Amino acid sequence: MTDHPTNGLDDVVHQRVRLGILAIAHQARQVEFGFLRTTLQLTAGNLGQHLTVLEKAELIQIEKGYEGKRPRTWVTLTAAGRAALRVEIAHLKQLIQEVEQGEAAPAADR
Repeated sequence: MTDHPTNGLDDVVHQRVRLGILAIAHQARQVEFGFLRTTLQLTAGNLGQHLTVLEKAELIQIEKGYEGKRPRTWVTLTAAGRAALRVEIAHLKQLIQEVEQGEAAPAADR
């Protein structure tokens, strides 16, 4: 029996908000805290907690600075973050494929 694809899902990456952060950061070179907060519909505190988890796992890098006189926080995906996202997506694709193949099987085979 082969290992089920859900066994390869990473709890740090797979959580909905953190997966969203990684996906958005993957699409942009750098993403601003406010954009993440608005896009993912989170409070600043909730987003901050998720960013801390990802930063401790070394999946993102956080840079604080100023844009004019306004303080800003930018998030960048690390090489480890890109790799973790690729692995997670591969496991999800495998899971989707298995579910779709199971739906196509005749009822007697299930």
